[in-house]
Amino acid sequence: MVTLTQLEYIVAVEECRHFAMAADKCFVTQPTLSMQIKKLEEDLGVIIFDRSRQPVVPTDIGSKLIEQARLVLASTRRLQEIINESKQEVTGTLRIGIIPTLAPFLLPIFIGDYIRKYPAVNVEVEELVSEEIIKRLKRDTLDAGIFVTPFHDEKIIERPVFYEQMLIYAHPEHELLKKLTLDITDIATPEIWMLGDGHCFRDQVINLCEMHNIQHRNLPFDFESNSLETLMKIVDREGGFTLIPELALLYMDEEKKKQVRPFTAYCPLREVSVIYSRYYTKQKLIELLCRDIQQVVPPEMLKKERGKVVEWRK
Repeated sequence: MVTLTQLEYIVAVEECRHFAMAADKCFVTQPTLSMQIKKLEEDLGVIIFDRSRQPVVPTDIGSKLIEQARLVLASTRRLQEIINESKQEVTGTLRIGIIPTLAPFLLPIFIGDYIRKYPAVNVEVEELVSEEIIKRLKRDTLDAGIFVTPFHDEKIIERPVFYEQMLIYAHPEHELLKKLTLDITDIATPEIWMLGDGHCFRDQVINLCEMHNIQHRNLPFDFESNSLETLMKIVDREGGFTLIPELALLYMDEEKKKQVRPFTAYCPLREVSVIYSRYYTKQKLIELLCRDIQQVVPPEMLKKERGKVVEWRK
């Protein structure tokens, strides 16, 4: 007979790829964990892990069983959440991953109030690149991601919460600031500073150019940084320009805002969503997270119709 404990053990081994580390995570001895997994394999008549390889990896059938185990464990956890919701209790742990181009602008305006509003919720937030958030949602080491969509993954649920413009931020003496109208073609120049590979905001800029038949090979100046704030400081000192998200305006004084321009004829948008795995359990906490984010962003950012969403995946 399969037990929930056995399912927890195989999920832990898959996450850690090491029996001893998985045992530590589950607060049991390695012999105990190994014995239970071996018994599960014998009862089911399959081999779940290939122990001849280091790190340990699941077999093909093992991967399918582990995915089902995650679903069973999530459903089990949901039982307690249903009870808490019936009592109007907001409790538990919410593990959130947020991408670097959102974290410095969104977190300061909502996370403090969220924690104070729900003191019985233990909130854990990590700044992670997009691919890492997706990987950890699927492995159930995150509950939710704050992320730019659409992503188009059948195992991930996307819940759009707001839409922000992609804006130009230029050096005070840059020619772009003197133009009465700005078009997408104006950013096809080596003077643009961009984030390095792995950032969805960089990919959105490239896709934005390709949508208008601008070859992104004309954008050769890459800077390997996770920080748009760093790029803005480089623009201030060295010249050129970069693209920034609209939320960055909340942290600018009036003088700095003079260095910002929107696109005139075409308004490119980032769709920002709360995302979670298709077998998510923490429904109430995620619902409150979406609601509270929407309450703190400027009202105009709730309107998708004010522009066109730029995808970042090809």
